[in-house]
Amino acid sequence: MKIGVLGAGVVGLSATVELIRRGIDVTCYEAGTPMAERSAGDSRIFRLAHAYPDMVELAAKARRLYTGWAERAGEALIDEVGTVISGDHTSAWAAAMAAAGAGHEVVEPGSPLLRVPARLSGPALLDPAGGMIRVDRVRTFLVTAAASHLRQARADKIESTPGGVRVWSGPTAEEFDAVLICAGAGTPALAADAGIDAPSALEHHVRFSFPLRPDAPQPPQCLITQHTYQHSSAPGTWAVGADMDPAAVSWEGGREAAELASLAAVTAYVTEELPGVEPRVIDRLYCTHNPGLSDGLQFLRQGPVLAVHGENLFKFAPLLGELLAQSCIDGSTPTDAGPNAA
Repeated sequence: MKIGVLGAGVVGLSATVELIRRGIDVTCYEAGTPMAERSAGDSRIFRLAHAYPDMVELAAKARRLYTGWAERAGEALIDEVGTVISGDHTSAWAAAMAAAGAGHEVVEPGSPLLRVPARLSGPALLDPAGGMIRVDRVRTFLVTAAASHLRQARADKIESTPGGVRVWSGPTAEEFDAVLICAGAGTPALAADAGIDAPSALEHHVRFSFPLRPDAPQPPQCLITQHTYQHSSAPGTWAVGADMDPAAVSWEGGREAAELASLAAVTAYVTEELPGVEPRVIDRLYCTHNPGLSDGLQFLRQGPVLAVHGENLFKFAPLLGELLAQSCIDGSTPTDAGPNAA
C-alpha cells in the first residue's frame, strides 16, 4: 500500500512516522522546512484541561503517547511544570476535567500552588499534568524518524484515479492508494481538488516574547486566561499570544497592520497584568490560523482522500499520528471531537 501525506507540520510528520512504524510505503511532501509554519517555534503548551470531556480524554491519551515518543527520542519532550486556567471559563473546564476523571484543583488567587508571573483576579484551575512541549526536540525526533520518506516538493494538486489518487508536484505526478492532507493554510485548496470543503478563512496571528523579571515565580506554570495563552519559551523568557478583534488581524488587512495591532494589545496587557514580566519585546513568532475553529478536531473524507483541520493541534500530535495512520490504511474516518462533534 502506498500513502501520500501532504504537509510536514507536526501532524503530517506524526502520521508519516506512525505509517513507517507500521511498515507502510509513505511519502511526505513538504516544499519548505518541516514544522516551519504553524508548527514553528520553540515551545507549546500541553494541557489536559479543555472545555469538553472528550477533548480531556484525548489529551490524556496523547500524553501517554508522548511518553512513548520520549523513550524513542531518548529525552523528555514535555516539561511537567503544570498549566493554570484562569477566567470566566474556569468552572466549565473544571467540570469537563471532573467528568473525564482527570486530576485537577481549583484554587483562589494568591494560593501558594500558583507559580505564574500574572495578577489573577478569580479562581484558577490547576492542571498538574500540563506543561511545556519542547518543540525543537519533537521536531528533531520526527524529522529523523521520517528522514528517507520526506520529499522536498510542493504538492500542487491532486486528482482521483481508478486505483487511488494522483499527486502532482510541478510537472511530476505520483499515484497513491490513499492521501492524507494536513497542509495547514494549503489544506483547503488541495482538499477542494477531491471535493472536500475545508475551512478556508485565514487571519494573522503573532506571539511575542518578553523577559521574565528576576523575582518571577520559578519554574513558571503555563497560563491560559480568558483571552491569552502564556508560557516560558526559553529560560528567562515569557511568551504571550492574545485573541484579537477579528477586524484587527483580518487577512485582508495585511500582516503588517495585524502585527502592529497585536503588539500594542499584548504589550498593554503585559504592562497592566503581568508584574513578573518586563514589557519589552525580545522575540516574535508569526503564523496564520483559521478563525473560529478554536479547540477541536475535525476530519473530512472523500473516497481515498482524508483531510484534517483544527487549532491547537500540537498537543495531540502523537495521538493524531495513530488515528490518521489507521484511517489511511483502512479507509475509516476518525470521530470529530470538541465543539465540532456537537
